[in-house]
Amino acid sequence: MRKISFFGEDEGHRVFLMPLIQRIADQYGVEIAVRQYSVRGGFGKVENELAEYVRDLLKFREDMPDLVVVATDANCCGFRQRRQKLLKTTEPIKDRVAYAVPDPHIERWMLIDSAAFKAVLGESCNAPDQKCDRDRYKQLLLEAVRNAGVAPLLGGMEHAEDIVRKMDLNPTGKSDDLGDFLQELHAHFRRWS
Repeated sequence: MRKISFFGEDEGHRVFLMPLIQRIADQYGVEIAVRQYSVRGGFGKVENELAEYVRDLLKFREDMPDLVVVATDANCCGFRQRRQKLLKTTEPIKDRVAYAVPDPHIERWMLIDSAAFKAVLGESCNAPDQKCDRDRYKQLLLEAVRNAGVAPLLGGMEHAEDIVRKMDLNPTGKSDDLGDFLQELHAHFRRWS
């Protein structure tokens, strides 16, 4: 069984990424145990808590996991820049880390695969651009769920697990925020299978 530590910035990351990780594990026939760390307070808090966690791993205060998944929104800083900061924080364990950095926010990943969205909610959604505007993707997700004739009880994120089940999660080689994360995950699971 492979041990995975999950560092998520908020609940949205957890509800979207946990089923995604499990689905890829199932695809490769790899059993996983995930330990979740929830870090609230934005990127600075994630970065600080992650640095402390890495120090604890290196001092054997924590068991070394097979993989650490770090999830934080790019928040208009850009995927590459945010990922570079995380790489510095995780340098000593960089071979064990996968970076989920939605650019700019996790709600955009909910809308990326309109076929999956339609399979779950009965109506497709417009493919989102990558325009940075605070709460824009939360609003787009709300509108897409409402347009499907469904009441968004939790902002639409309550459909994350079902949408992930229907998404195309094959690595495409496309270099973008979701594509890079999927490539990293597939690479780890391929080595383990």
